[in-house]
Amino acid sequence: MIVVLGVVIVLLLLVILWQYKSAKATASQLTYIHEKLNSILDAGTQERLLLFSGNQELRVLLTDLNHLLDANHRGGVERRRLEKAMRGMLANVSHDLKTPLTVVLGYIETILQDKDMTEPERDAMLTIIHRKAGEVITLMNTFFDLAKLESGDRNLPLSRLNMNEVCRKNILSFYDILNGKGSEVQIEIPDEPLYIMGNEESMDRILSNLISNAITYGDAGKILGLRLFFDDKNVSVEVWDRGKGITASHQDQVFERLYTLEDSRNRNYQGSGLGLTITKRLTEQMNGTITLNSKPHVKTAFTVSFPRMRF
Repeated sequence: MIVVLGVVIVLLLLVILWQYKSAKATASQLTYIHEKLNSILDAGTQERLLLFSGNQELRVLLTDLNHLLDANHRGGVERRRLEKAMRGMLANVSHDLKTPLTVVLGYIETILQDKDMTEPERDAMLTIIHRKAGEVITLMNTFFDLAKLESGDRNLPLSRLNMNEVCRKNILSFYDILNGKGSEVQIEIPDEPLYIMGNEESMDRILSNLISNAITYGDAGKILGLRLFFDDKNVSVEVWDRGKGITASHQDQVFERLYTLEDSRNRNYQGSGLGLTITKRLTEQMNGTITLNSKPHVKTAFTVSFPRMRF
């Protein structure tokens, strides 16, 4: 009996010793995890937690922590990208507002100081002031529209929309401008009526932005096309030109806020840099998508697609 009791006591001591060593090893591993995790977060590196352990629960914890580190890294990259974009946006806003306001202030100062100015000269300057002030108001309204779209405050009422008529109306509204520039116009609109659930005002703005963009940046190609087409699921509109196009390195950025190509900051290519951003937001609010394919001086095409509505 005493021998059996002694064996039991020894076994219990061994179990206690094993549990102690196991607890100590776990504590050491948790200390490593704590210190390494803080080190990675403080340094902002892409390191991950590496620890060989027979503890299944600890391995699951390490896997989850590494997933969190991955998410934190992606968030940091995105945050830095947004900060860079914000700085660029502020610089562009400053430029776009400063230019017309500087002209306005300059002409007002001239009118106030030049007492001998003739009436025709004064009228000409006031006309310029009026036009430049209108540019500022238009730009501010564009910012306001984008802010409403991105905040979700603007709900678009959707109804049955005949895309054939919408396309005809919008391309015809630019026909005189294109004709005056000597540009060829190619229109492909099928006879079969095509319908989507959309908002006519927003669809007009989408097509107006795309056509204006093609005229502004694709003018050198001397041709602009609009094609309405469909398949079993979608109705699509393609607006294309054969101008200078957009290189592959810039194509992912054209829908960003206030993104413009370098030469668009000069007088011949001025724009708010918000037209395509607003176009994308409006398209998405109508359950659509927008894509860009561009080969400079061959074909640059923006295509918006929406779910097809049956009769």
